[in-house]
Amino acid sequence: MVEISPKAKPPVCKVIDYKKFLYEQKKREKALKSKATKVVVKEIRFGPQTDEHDYEFKKKHAIKFLSEGAKLKAFVFFKGRSIIYKEQGHILLLKLAQELEEYGKVEQLPKLEGKRMIMYIAPKKK
Repeated sequence: MVEISPKAKPPVCKVIDYKKFLYEQKKREKALKSKATKVVVKEIRFGPQTDEHDYEFKKKHAIKFLSEGAKLKAFVFFKGRSIIYKEQGHILLLKLAQELEEYGKVEQLPKLEGKRMIMYIAPKKK
């Protein structure tokens, strides 16, 4: 005897094979899990003194990622003593966010974590 819905008044029970009941329950959970949306995060890496052509090339990739529905993690990586150019990295990420405004919205503004300045952009719903 298996209790189907314990919250009902009176509780609903059914006489079935318990192993079969567990199997069907697992099958239902697996089907629900497969329908759940998976969030994909794509990364784009810049240097503090990224050239204009490289910037445009990476921006084009960012637009493609956002239009496919993936989240974007854009970061500026500071090597060695280039950490003194924090302002340039911040400006670069804000410029990117402004230019990608029609494709996605900024989820997290640029924030310095160690030697990286990270910003997240989520795609806009269609």
